[in-house]
Amino acid sequence: MTVSDPRLPDPRLIVALDVPNALEGLALAEKLGDSVTFYKIGLGMLTGGGLALANELKEKGKRIFLDMKLFDIPATVEKAARGLVQYDLDFLTVHGDPHVVRAAVAGRGDSATKILAVTILTALARDDLDECLLKAGAVHELVVERARLAFLAGADGVIASPQEAGLIRALPEAKGKLIVTPGVRMPDGDSGDQKRIATPAQALAEGADYIVVGRPVWQAPAPKIAARRIIKNMAEAGGPISRFS
Repeated sequence: MTVSDPRLPDPRLIVALDVPNALEGLALAEKLGDSVTFYKIGLGMLTGGGLALANELKEKGKRIFLDMKLFDIPATVEKAARGLVQYDLDFLTVHGDPHVVRAAVAGRGDSATKILAVTILTALARDDLDECLLKAGAVHELVVERARLAFLAGADGVIASPQEAGLIRALPEAKGKLIVTPGVRMPDGDSGDQKRIATPAQALAEGADYIVVGRPVWQAPAPKIAARRIIKNMAEAGGPISRFS
């Protein structure tokens, strides 16, 4: 099945609810209506009722990606994951360090929640990595290496920019795994603080299963129209709807 009608939702589109609180998040979801089926709730929403919003959207039949980017000692990550999966999440993010991934997978247990490993944030470039004292090498090479190690540690998928999606998809370890790409912008869109970007169609063509879009939707005067424009662009990539939809 291929989505060609922008009035229909595309399950590969995840809209980031990067708004101040749950009330604004719920209002945005109501504006988007049935045009969007999957939402991301991140750290910025955590103190604004993010988990309550996740519950409410799940009750409305939506899918939820909780973007916590967990990072701590294994025992703490395992406990955190065990507690969070009780919210019937679809995706949960952790940093891609193997010990963190293994702990989150252990905490997830038999839950259907998929553990996604962050490779290198799409807002970072090589000079940012230098400042963080991360090892030398091209960003895309480090992303692919971190993805491979995360898969070996048990991650169900990874978070990476569209520019690395194709390289990750080519890894033998990526078979059956998810690639979720933020840093997605329309051709006429503002890149904002993202440094490694692509259009929705480009991201999918490179091998992404899902794309994450935030500001281009929630900052738009008409969010539903913005979402439909993105879905229309996604259709240009062709191919099937994600096997994980």
